[in-house]
Amino acid sequence: MAKFIIEGNHPISGVVRTSGNKNAALPILCASVMADGDVWIRNVPRIGDVATLVALLENMGVRFARQGDYDLLPIPSGLMDRPLDPGLCRMVRGSVLLAVPMLHRFGRVDLPFPGGDKIGRRRIDTHLMALEAMGARISAGPSSVIISAPRDGLQGADILLDEASVTATENAVMGAALARGASVIRNAACEPHVQELCRFLNQLGADISGIGTNAIRVNGVRSLARGSQEATLGPDYLEAASLMALAVITGGELTIQGVVSEDMRMILFQFRRLGMAAEMRGDDLYVPARQPRRVQRDFRGAVPTVASSTWPSFPADLTSIALVAATQMEGSVMIHEKMFESRLFFVDQLLDMGAQVVLCDPHRAVAVGPSALHGSRMHSPDIRAGMALLAAALAARGESVIENVTQIDRGYERIDERLRLLGAKIEKGD
Repeated sequence: MAKFIIEGNHPISGVVRTSGNKNAALPILCASVMADGDVWIRNVPRIGDVATLVALLENMGVRFARQGDYDLLPIPSGLMDRPLDPGLCRMVRGSVLLAVPMLHRFGRVDLPFPGGDKIGRRRIDTHLMALEAMGARISAGPSSVIISAPRDGLQGADILLDEASVTATENAVMGAALARGASVIRNAACEPHVQELCRFLNQLGADISGIGTNAIRVNGVRSLARGSQEATLGPDYLEAASLMALAVITGGELTIQGVVSEDMRMILFQFRRLGMAAEMRGDDLYVPARQPRRVQRDFRGAVPTVASSTWPSFPADLTSIALVAATQMEGSVMIHEKMFESRLFFVDQLLDMGAQVVLCDPHRAVAVGPSALHGSRMHSPDIRAGMALLAAALAARGESVIENVTQIDRGYERIDERLRLLGAKIEKGD
């Protein structure tokens, strides 16, 4: 089992470029299987979840051409109507996004229950209800769900999602793109990666409007991308925010290149309340050194709350690292993770490092800082908590060991190598 060995208390400083957006790469790779022509996908991050999805597609007969390290060309002509590999599906939540491409190709899919991070219950009901609204038939197996399309394909529909699920919105959009007639997807998720998928499908010939709103309108088309196309993935704003937090809590000065300012607005607002400041300089995010690192109290001195919610609110994927950052700020703050009941369960490991954190319940934790952290031996439970523990180790005095860092590698590209270039004392071992 791979591990990181970290000597803490060294500033993270220098210049770094963001990787391609992980959460856009997975749906776009799946959607490319729906195309009739060649689609080069550029700036694909070299991370574990992408490698798992590529292996899953290769197991289904899809071949991949490659240019350099970051450009992939899925070739779906060999795609076969065979069961998806349950073991690979259990490794990545994005496997659920193959449901609709397989449904369009073969009229039926036997979809193993998806895996991914263990951060609480992650239902697929919203996906199934959206597909049922378009005429799909659903039946449950012991460890999979069997989805069948009508003989003449999916039918456009007015769909109201029971929750603003990102992946359910993406499956609904892909379903509607090649369905007969028009669809409206209401209570749709609006995250940047949902928008990126919609723009990608439009580039292939889909007819999607309302992108970035919670009511996405889709006029079904007969086919996608008969000719050659290419698409470049945008930057990963979650990675940019994580790197910003690492720089602030270690006292470093960092320039993060290739950032979309609109994606960062709420993140920078909430980080500023936590005592972390940065500024956009064109497409670069500049993080100054030696910041005051003081929590901004609410009106009349009240303890502030940083709460996650659906876009454009603060992303749930950043609550773990926000909590670690809060332990290094002067003042008190409540972190409220509204969406996943197991996201904050890594707090016990922070307590072992000396953090002053009170876990109020599965969704809320109060951090009182600044805490003098010391090195510890830890275990990464998921992608985002793993990155948060890495942040804590970099801010701590002494040596830390983080085990199971395959979880971190699933979402952050070569993070140990890139951090070494920025001054971190970090090594990877077995």
